[in-house]
Amino acid sequence: MTTSPDVRPAPRPLTEPVGTVVPSQVPTHWYNLAADLPEPPPPALHPGTREPLGPQDLAPLFPMALIAQEVSTERYVEIPQTIREIYALWRPSPLVRALRLERALGTPAKIYYKYEGVSPAGSHKPNTAVAQAYYNAVEGTTKLTTETGAGQWGASLSFACSLLGLQCEVWQVRASYDAKPYRRMQMETYGGVCHPSPSDLTEAGRAMLAADPDTTGSLGMAISEAVEVAAQDPNAHYALGSVLNHVLLHQSVIGIEALDQLDAIGETADVVFGCAGGGSNLGGLSFPFIGRNLRDGTTTRVVACEPAACPSLTQGEYRYDFGDVAGLTPLLKMHTLGKDFVPPPIHAGGLRYHGMAPMVSHAYELGLLEAIAVEQEVAFAAGVEFARAEGIIPAPESTHAVAGAIAHARAATTDETIVIGLSGNGVLDLPAYHDFL
Repeated sequence: MTTSPDVRPAPRPLTEPVGTVVPSQVPTHWYNLAADLPEPPPPALHPGTREPLGPQDLAPLFPMALIAQEVSTERYVEIPQTIREIYALWRPSPLVRALRLERALGTPAKIYYKYEGVSPAGSHKPNTAVAQAYYNAVEGTTKLTTETGAGQWGASLSFACSLLGLQCEVWQVRASYDAKPYRRMQMETYGGVCHPSPSDLTEAGRAMLAADPDTTGSLGMAISEAVEVAAQDPNAHYALGSVLNHVLLHQSVIGIEALDQLDAIGETADVVFGCAGGGSNLGGLSFPFIGRNLRDGTTTRVVACEPAACPSLTQGEYRYDFGDVAGLTPLLKMHTLGKDFVPPPIHAGGLRYHGMAPMVSHAYELGLLEAIAVEQEVAFAAGVEFARAEGIIPAPESTHAVAGAIAHARAATTDETIVIGLSGNGVLDLPAYHDFL
């Protein structure tokens, strides 16, 4: 008796759909605010020529699909099925009525929070991490480098790379690397490699350490290191967790879902509060609301809540600046405290960036959103108050939005509708809460 050889089908590429049933509430398209703005945002400039960037200028760092999204003016960009299948692991994320918080505050206002902490990595960051990893894998990239502050982005990109077969190398701001070891462990569990920044692994890092051996680091420093490594490796690309247009595009699933969820219960948001560091969570939550304001004449207010220790919108200058300390990135027109600004090592490490997303900055200049600066003590007090009323411990970044919303709700005299962007959970940030308590 003969036996047939064991013939196994070739493994399917990780970029192909696997057949997951995707809930109908998961968006099929991303929303692009650029399509509805009354005037286009200023272009990014080449750091050498100071001329507007062309696609080939960005090709050493990003795949062409993301470069096309960066400059797109289409209102809607289709989400590939593979990405929607991965989104379905946690999307749609819940929009929750915070009834117990309302009762604790004694407010007539209705408070809802859009909770992104249900993602596998614990924050909103996988919304773009999965998309960036996917487009890089399709183009044949085998490795991504990036920076991270608190570690939510580094963990999210490590998660996305593990699902799509890419290596991931992360430079984490030294202050957060030392204070948040569990974020590094999370990255390593997903297969990522994490270094403190500045490090002695790059020319940029060595120069920064020579200038200040005891520096606590900054996102601008970590970006310089990650960009340097990606630019020198033909098989690697760089991935940015915030600031750029394509990042905010991917994050728009937050606001798209929130609008649909409010519509389903007959509610309209009067005011939306989002934390603001580089701009990804704020833009992802608020841009669909701003777009509806521009198209349909609705009047939803948007309030960016940034840390008083790093107040780029409320105190920064609106001008062209580099996104990193070493000056390796394109020049972006944004609200900035200056590329050399080193913020104090506040607990909300994800908000410690010297600049604000150009699209958010442009919307702010056009009067389409407002901004407030929140002190760290006020933010943590709000986070504790929220946790004791609703049970969820917010990420330190999210507590800034919670603080803005609580102050507004306390002063409310009508049953207006307030929406909070709860960008992640603070389960791995408990030492910061312990210090506050």
